[in-house]
Amino acid sequence: MARNRTERLPPPATAPPIGGYYQATSRGDVKRIHNLQRLVLSSYSARLLLANVALHGLEQAIALSKPQYRRPALIRYAADLVILHHDLDSLEQARQEAEQWLAQMGLRLKPSKTHLTHTLNSYQGKVGFDFLGFTIRQYRTTKHRTRTYRGEPGYKTLIRPSKKAIKRHLSKLKQIIRDYRGTSQAAPIGKLNPIIRGWANYYKTCSAKAIFNLLDKELFWKLAKWGRFRHPRKWWKWVYRRYWQRHLQKGTIEFSDDDYTLIDHADTKIEQHAKVKESKSPFDGDWPYWTTRLGKDPTKSKPVCVLMRIQKGRCTHCGLRLRAMDVLEVHHQDSNHNNHHYTNLALIHGHCHDQAHRSPVLVTTAA
Repeated sequence: MARNRTERLPPPATAPPIGGYYQATSRGDVKRIHNLQRLVLSSYSARLLLANVALHGLEQAIALSKPQYRRPALIRYAADLVILHHDLDSLEQARQEAEQWLAQMGLRLKPSKTHLTHTLNSYQGKVGFDFLGFTIRQYRTTKHRTRTYRGEPGYKTLIRPSKKAIKRHLSKLKQIIRDYRGTSQAAPIGKLNPIIRGWANYYKTCSAKAIFNLLDKELFWKLAKWGRFRHPRKWWKWVYRRYWQRHLQKGTIEFSDDDYTLIDHADTKIEQHAKVKESKSPFDGDWPYWTTRLGKDPTKSKPVCVLMRIQKGRCTHCGLRLRAMDVLEVHHQDSNHNNHHYTNLALIHGHCHDQAHRSPVLVTTAA
């Protein structure tokens, strides 16, 4: 396995400048061009988009250079990429081919962030690798605790949040708690909740349950220190009863002031991620594939996913397939928007939703 990151080489002397593709007729045009370049390069999303456009085709170039049974696997996100292969010599060759392909565009692999490692055995003092905040590693197991059993002990693969990501997250939480020492309890809760929710949602597709519980314990002691700082003359039990209240719905003790409650990392359920096929795209016209996948789409709300599975991917108004690029609406059949029972909801097209509100009765078509 090779962990790589690309970087930009110095442009050759004969290469045209970035703004050379624009025709500037005045000094004002030149200034506007430079401002546009600065705006594009300063946007994180734009940098990711430009990296994906520039490196498009690298996967096919590496895969097609080998026979099908010896092809390495390349996983890439923007400028970060990982090359996987079971043979070390083939991996080195794939790395050289990637460097040659990148050199055509004036790019190269960054030496400080490029290394070889093994996911199961120690290689050059390292086991496994970190990628996009995750740690991917394999662990040996007994012959009765693995699916790879072939008469001998095998291994299992675990993907967890990386130690650097955990440390970075805890440092951010600690800094926020320290910054809100002089405010009311609602202020740090309002600042911490979206950060905790976003971090947990990012890692909920991996083996992170034990990490979530560990982070909640660490956060408890940081908040306890926050409370002791505010009341240095009070006993610690008084501080605990002052800032931790019983949550009526969960039945547990939570950091709360009765109006606002701090969420826990462990409140986020672990969900299995359904991998997208390599050649699939929401705009490739493969309606059955994407309609089925909408039931597991992380960008859709829970009611949309549940209704998609109940209706088997069809609109209850027109009976046609619900596609990923369609405008979808959740329709309340009894016109009572406070009744959110799934028996009262229907997932239909946007234009079908307009027709349904023009007519008093929603016509249901059997799939």
